[in-house]
Amino acid sequence: MNSSRVAIVILNWNGRKLLAQYLPSVIQYSGEAGVEVIIADNHSDDDSVSFLRENFPQVKILQLDQNYGFAKGYNQALKKIKATYYVLLNSDVEVTSNWINPLIQLMEQDEMVAAVQPKVLSWLQKDEFEYAGAAGGFIDKLGYPFCRGRILNVLEKDKGQFDQVTDIFWATGACMAVRSEYFHEAGGFDSDFWAHMEEIDLCWRLKNRGYKIKFTPFSKVYHLGGGSLAYDNPKKLFLNFRNSLWLLYKNLPRRKFYKVIVLRMLLDGVAAFKLLSEGNAKGFMSVFRAHWAFYRSHRQIRRKREALKKRATLIWPDEVLCKSVIWKFYIEGKKTFREMMF
Repeated sequence: MNSSRVAIVILNWNGRKLLAQYLPSVIQYSGEAGVEVIIADNHSDDDSVSFLRENFPQVKILQLDQNYGFAKGYNQALKKIKATYYVLLNSDVEVTSNWINPLIQLMEQDEMVAAVQPKVLSWLQKDEFEYAGAAGGFIDKLGYPFCRGRILNVLEKDKGQFDQVTDIFWATGACMAVRSEYFHEAGGFDSDFWAHMEEIDLCWRLKNRGYKIKFTPFSKVYHLGGGSLAYDNPKKLFLNFRNSLWLLYKNLPRRKFYKVIVLRMLLDGVAAFKLLSEGNAKGFMSVFRAHWAFYRSHRQIRRKREALKKRATLIWPDEVLCKSVIWKFYIEGKKTFREMMF
């Protein structure tokens, strides 16, 4: 493919209905010079590709030879796309006027900025932050990810409380602008993650290399969410719990990991029995399957960790909350980001 300044890349798998609903806004608000829209099709078996060719001829289509999942699917696609900046966008996101420039400008103003995310609001409840990303991602002392505007499953209303450009720990994979050079330098997404938390892992690796991750409120998108798997789906639970352990073991300084892992094991057990008490027996088993998968893959993940240590210093970044989100949420009753910080 020809080189472009900005490539908006949407990974699609059997998403014809989502493309019909959300792609028009992407085309409407992304018609700037040097910007191209590319659909990377993860070997769909619906009529997505023919639908795109018939209804959106201005969009470039990159067809993959099998369903690689989210992480590897993007890796495979981005190897073939030449651009200065990638904007990775979920197929269930509605964009708004002038959404691209604020993302790209932050990277152009500072070469140490590797990735930027916009304000992510709910498509269903337009004045409310959306689960996947909200106003920028952080992580707590036990490695639990959370967002400004979203603590666990509690979503805040957008009242302008996060309307400042700021450093964050991770940018959401639902809508992330990333400098292509740094994406490939860091090795892209970890394809073993398949889906879920691969963007946190990537951002952590970028921060280990000294780069910055930013949030800007001057770009706004609306995300449907749950477009692939429901939040309490057993497969999603398995991926989230397993990938969380992988994330910590790969990226934490050694002394930090062993302090964190004992408490994580206990809290994951509590979460499993909570799922069981709610009648989600499959979810209960997913947590234990996730831990077993972590133990079985220990050598493989250790090799990745050692490889990362040769290329960067493993750090505990400034954007880590030095408190436990679980404790403050369930014991202290703190439900908002501002409450968490005090």
